[in-house]
Amino acid sequence: MTYQTGARRAGLMIIAVIAAVATALALMVTVGAGTANANNRGWLRPDATGSCDWDAVGFGVQRCDVYSPSTGHNITVQVQPAGRGGNAGFYLLDGLRATNHANAWTVDVNAPQVYNDTNITLVMPVGGAGSFYADWQGPATYDLNNPVTYQWETFLTNELPGYLQQHFGVAPNNNSIAGLSMGGTAALNLAAKHPGQFRQALSWSGYLTQTMPGMQTMMRVALLDAGGFNLNAMYGTMIEPRRYENDPFLNMGGLANTDVYISAATGIPGPEDAHYPANLKLSGAPLEMLARVSTHLWEGKARLQGLNPTADYPVTGIHNWTQFGSQLHKTKPRVLDVMNAW
Repeated sequence: MTYQTGARRAGLMIIAVIAAVATALALMVTVGAGTANANNRGWLRPDATGSCDWDAVGFGVQRCDVYSPSTGHNITVQVQPAGRGGNAGFYLLDGLRATNHANAWTVDVNAPQVYNDTNITLVMPVGGAGSFYADWQGPATYDLNNPVTYQWETFLTNELPGYLQQHFGVAPNNNSIAGLSMGGTAALNLAAKHPGQFRQALSWSGYLTQTMPGMQTMMRVALLDAGGFNLNAMYGTMIEPRRYENDPFLNMGGLANTDVYISAATGIPGPEDAHYPANLKLSGAPLEMLARVSTHLWEGKARLQGLNPTADYPVTGIHNWTQFGSQLHKTKPRVLDVMNAW
């Protein structure tokens, strides 16, 4: 074999090696790109039990059990990951009669379907009936055989964000929070007390003046009716300072840099309420009227303090899921604009 022939073969081998390496690198880049662009809703995340479960509501929603050190047990959270891996989160809070089965935003109104085409993660905690999503001072009910001391504020603001960041990519400082009725009250409370976590807060038919004359009595009756809950176990007696620290009417200063939206209807049944039976209309009317009064009072003080909330007051509507669902749809563009999550 001549020197030229050997050199030629060596050169061909080098070219073949270079081509093989180039092909391998191309494959690696292709595989890597495929992984990065994979369906963000296509796989189950880890949770305290090992793995989340697919939720029956569909639309990529997962049921995740998140351990809460403050309560000593797992709390279920229904999560719909952002469609394209965005880092914004949208907490949706339930009403006074929240169940331990599912967040009502997946039952009475299909929020995951509404937000299915978006790049925001829906965070829907399960449970907390009568809790106002607060840290309670003592057992929530008079049933001493089944004591439950709520620590919802701690869970939602100190324990859950780390889990969501690690497993769903939700930034701890890039969140919106909304709720209906009790959840609306809590949304403004939590956003005012934790402005570093929530950039936006929405109250739909919330009760925003908890310490106004007569309100404590009405809350006491409502909590007893909702499941035998003891109002004094929440913040203590009427003179307990924490009761005033958790009134949206008194702590709105924390919302100075927050996008705020509030709404409440008149309590007058409209065509949209025609399918409801008379007893639900009878109970839903005064509840919405009270929400309307308290929301108006809150708005008035907020504007005097230099806040600029957006308010919506429909001319008809009672305290029901028709009203709450209409607000979910109406505010969707606002949420996605503020959170840059289209």
